Amino acid sequence: MFHKNIKLIIAGLLFVTGVWQFTEGNIGNGIFITLLTIIPVFLYFRNEFILLAFLRLRNQDFEGAKKWLDKIKNPEAALIQKQQGYYNYLNGLMVSQTNLNQAEKFFKKAISLGLSMDQDLALAKLNLAGIAMSRRRKLEATTLLNEAKKLDKHNMLKDQITMMKEQLKKI
Repeated sequence: MFHKNIKLIIAGLLFVTGVWQFTEGNIGNGIFITLLTIIPVFLYFRNEFILLAFLRLRNQDFEGAKKWLDKIKNPEAALIQKQQGYYNYLNGLMVSQTNLNQAEKFFKKAISLGLSMDQDLALAKLNLAGIAMSRRRKLEATTLLNEAKKLDKHNMLKDQITMMKEQLKKI
């Protein structure tokens, strides 16, 4: 696991090497090395361990996803802000089955750091609403559910939101 700035340094060195190969007359090598520059730049914006954790989550392998997330030792140094948001979001999803206190902290931190997609933000707020509902904080749960409904533009969470609103009426 590289520090986020080391990835940029590697990209810069690859680019300089590619330019050097062009000046030496090795056009093929220069093109190849310059194209290799794309990989560390991509991994700067999309962390490899978070991508692998999302892949494991897609297959419903929570333990495998947790293993990939645990490989990130210092998220503040290794990840940019949006990646830190997704790191906390994924950790919140993992912990939500066992420890609601910790899950609430992870989801709140993920929302404060920011998530790129409205769907992810809606799911985080929906989970927070469920946690608030389990703690009998009706006003907070209602606010979070309304925010999640606004963010859910494709109505993917419509059933869950309506089900939670029905449960909220019973409190």
